[in-house]
Amino acid sequence: MSRPRLFVAVLPPAPAVEELRRAVAPLHALPEAEGLRWTGVPGWHFTLAFLGSVDEELLPELEERLARAARRTEPFPLRIHGAGRFGGRALWAGAAGALDTLRLLAERADAAARRTGIPMDEHRRYHPHLTLARSRRAEIDLRPCVEALGGFEGTGWEVGETALVRSDLPDSGVPGELPRYEVVASWSLGH
Repeated sequence: MSRPRLFVAVLPPAPAVEELRRAVAPLHALPEAEGLRWTGVPGWHFTLAFLGSVDEELLPELEERLARAARRTEPFPLRIHGAGRFGGRALWAGAAGALDTLRLLAERADAAARRTGIPMDEHRRYHPHLTLARSRRAEIDLRPCVEALGGFEGTGWEVGETALVRSDLPDSGVPGELPRYEVVASWSLGH
């Protein structure tokens, strides 16, 4: 039986991704960038709930519960905003807009997974972020990257759907190969 690695996410529209890509490009020239493994632009997303490896037999119920969660959540405004870091291990872009609704959607996605029988990590406060890079080694000083991107204000959009995404980790052994993401299903909000 197959056990795909899945997560639930909000996917920013192409114009928002392109704005951020242009803002992030100069960071690659910073000395700290040498110690970073950058995430692939096509895979940029705001994770709502990481589900891990899920038994395929659970997918029909999971999809029904996620559809219900989407229908119960009205569309809301969001934009990519600023930057931050998790210690010296990850650099991220933040979010602004209706963050309470984004957090509610994340809680509903988490609850949908739990009710389906998927063991979820211990509940912790949702922190909306879009991961840009991870350190190649233990800890590096990400402050110059955060400062360089800290003033970023992306153009807003209306979040109108949520997606269940499959993550295929690299298995070729090629250095620098990135995970591949495939949208398994998506649901409109508020319908």
